[in-house]
Amino acid sequence: MTEPFPPEPWQLRGDMFVGLWLVPRQELPGWPLPAGVRPVRVGRRCALVTFWVDYRPGGTLAYRELLVALAVRDGRGPAACAVEVWVDDERSLVGGRTLWGIPKQRGDFVFGDTTPTSRAGRRGPGPGTMRARMSVGQREPVGDAGPSVMGLHQDLLPLPGRLPVRSRLVQSHPVHGVCEVPLTLSGRLRLGRARLVAEPGGPLDCLHGRRALLAASVRGFRMTVGSAEGRSR
Repeated sequence: MTEPFPPEPWQLRGDMFVGLWLVPRQELPGWPLPAGVRPVRVGRRCALVTFWVDYRPGGTLAYRELLVALAVRDGRGPAACAVEVWVDDERSLVGGRTLWGIPKQRGDFVFGDTTPTSRAGRRGPGPGTMRARMSVGQREPVGDAGPSVMGLHQDLLPLPGRLPVRSRLVQSHPVHGVCEVPLTLSGRLRLGRARLVAEPGGPLDCLHGRRALLAASVRGFRMTVGSAEGRSR
């Protein structure tokens, strides 16, 4: 009998596009946070991080994801809390909710790297440009009725080597109370710029039309999510 989702830890690989956004506190939805967790503030603004991810075959699962995390602090220091997440794979959805309390929902995605067309005499995006669209909570192709979000990313400056990163998510869990999810990642980092277009009235309209304060792509990454022992408090 096939398990509904893989056990942790998950070993994932693929390409990732990250954006850091500063948004006035009063413009954010009232996302619930785990006990003892508070947002990181920069003046009157809070920090949000978006992750458009194309998880490729060769890892534990292959799927696409848009994850929005709020930068937070708790008694152990800085962390992140996933507040909005969409995936196009049922095993990822059920596993994320069950193992770690990550509030994954169903989404449908169109990912693509665009290439410049200036050699043909037309103006177009520069090399290394990513366009991704996601429609919320529907199984029909993107473009049908329903809220949608589009992310635009352009690579500008490659950095040498493979950047190692360690972080953690802190999530409310219906069984464990507060669940801490360790993350480790390495990959080739390219600094860039990003913009997000969200449908008015949709779940991410607080980011509509904004340009990211910082943006980067992580190509060919390898990431570990969770641990064999699990993390809960």
